[in-house]
Amino acid sequence: MQFEQKTLANGLVLIGEQNPAAKSAAVGFFVRTGSRDETPEINGVSHFLEHMLFKGTEQLSALEVNEAFDRRGAQFNAFTSEENTVYYASVLPEYLLEITALWANLMRPALRDDDFDMEKNVIKEEIAMYEDTPTFDVIDRCRTLHFGEHPCGNSVLGTNASIDGLSAEQMRGYFGQRYAPNNVVVACAGNFEWNAFCEAVESGCGAWSSYDVDRELSHYEGTKRNERLGKANLNREHICLVHTGVSAQDPRRFAASLLGMIVGDEYGSRFYWELVDKAIAEAASMHFGPMDGTGLFYSYLRCSAAKAPEVLDIVTRIFAELAKDGVTEAELTKAKNKVLSALVIKNELSMGRLVDLGFNWVYLNQYRPIEHDVTAIKAVSVEDVNALIGALNPGAFTQFVLGPA
Repeated sequence: MQFEQKTLANGLVLIGEQNPAAKSAAVGFFVRTGSRDETPEINGVSHFLEHMLFKGTEQLSALEVNEAFDRRGAQFNAFTSEENTVYYASVLPEYLLEITALWANLMRPALRDDDFDMEKNVIKEEIAMYEDTPTFDVIDRCRTLHFGEHPCGNSVLGTNASIDGLSAEQMRGYFGQRYAPNNVVVACAGNFEWNAFCEAVESGCGAWSSYDVDRELSHYEGTKRNERLGKANLNREHICLVHTGVSAQDPRRFAASLLGMIVGDEYGSRFYWELVDKAIAEAASMHFGPMDGTGLFYSYLRCSAAKAPEVLDIVTRIFAELAKDGVTEAELTKAKNKVLSALVIKNELSMGRLVDLGFNWVYLNQYRPIEHDVTAIKAVSVEDVNALIGALNPGAFTQFVLGPA
């Protein structure tokens, strides 16, 4: 596969990985903005903006936007996180340039007042939906509790109060500051022609004006606080633990992903055998979340209220045993096979490859062929994982519980 890179005069970065054997192509606009870049007054604006781009431009209505994607058979969507807003589409190669031009057009949306006022209700319905989903709600609340005043604690969705108080003019101001071309990476993966792709992007985006864009970067150990909230409509205890992690730029991120797999994979992990297999908890998982300049692990546990103390005692014991004895060679080998399988299967699709391609450039400013990540994962030793356990002490965590009132 052939990698190409180009930077336009306004700072917009174009990257591409050509795979002539692929039967599809995928394009994505990676905007380096998310909830951590917001103030409390405009919390939720990044996610709100994601919705607004699909409302169209001065030339295209929302219906015309949908029809433009639909008639070309594109699989398209967008997502917003604490750090990024990504717009993407996977298409047949013959439609890639048209879809790229369409996205370039949509990246300068109309942001009409009428659309803004109507979409507020949609956003508030989404907030209500996720508040009714305890798995999501407890993790969101625990992350906020863990980060405290650190901007990584901002909720991606925002709150009813912040969305009610948000004005269209505030959104336009945020858009002007954060959607600058020098804060965007346009990535393409699969079967496509590089020069034609560059021409399509430059035609649609070359005239954008650049701005000074910054982000507060600092590592954060976490508050290690413990809170519980009772809700009348809940019958189970939903427990989230957030542990200190490493950043997306830290070479130890590969050992961290393997540690998360060893402790909390859905099948065959320490959590699984001690909690799920023994019917003490219905769900028990642990995941590694690398971020820009910092990072975390989060564990999610679900059980009956009566079993909650026992579950937390077992979790405490598991982390104590990790600190004392570390992981075994057999555990690490199994975790490597799982991580590698997931990695290569995902990257066999142009869409899966696009995400890794884009984020490697966003976080590391480098191209990493999949072979580099495979080699890095294979190179992790038991000593590497055990050293990470000692450095991070995952047995010390922030805890939030949602349960029956």
